[in-house]
Amino acid sequence: MASSDSTVAFILEQVSTAGEFRAKKMFGEYGLFCGDKMVALICDDQLYVKPTDQGKTFLGECPTQSPYRGAKPCFLIAQSQWHNALWLIHLLQLTASGLPPPKKRSTKLKPNT
Repeated sequence: MASSDSTVAFILEQVSTAGEFRAKKMFGEYGLFCGDKMVALICDDQLYVKPTDQGKTFLGECPTQSPYRGAKPCFLIAQSQWHNALWLIHLLQLTASGLPPPKKRSTKLKPNT
């Protein structure tokens, strides 16, 4: 079951005051980015935040679950928490600060064979 556009729009609205978040449709679901770092996934109308030490310290006890088969477990954020925009922004910014920079993709052209 794919996430509804209204779920993605609601989460983006909640974090819109920070001005650095965007969602990108990926594999039928959505990646949530803070700047150039993917900090969370929106899958099946659930919010899965990538685990970091900073996020764990902020959240304390939080359930983890894989957003899809084969994925690493992430923090599963209850929908009731989505309504606290400042809390959600803080969590996602902390997560971004705890993630390494994205790897640069090679732009070399392959020779014709």
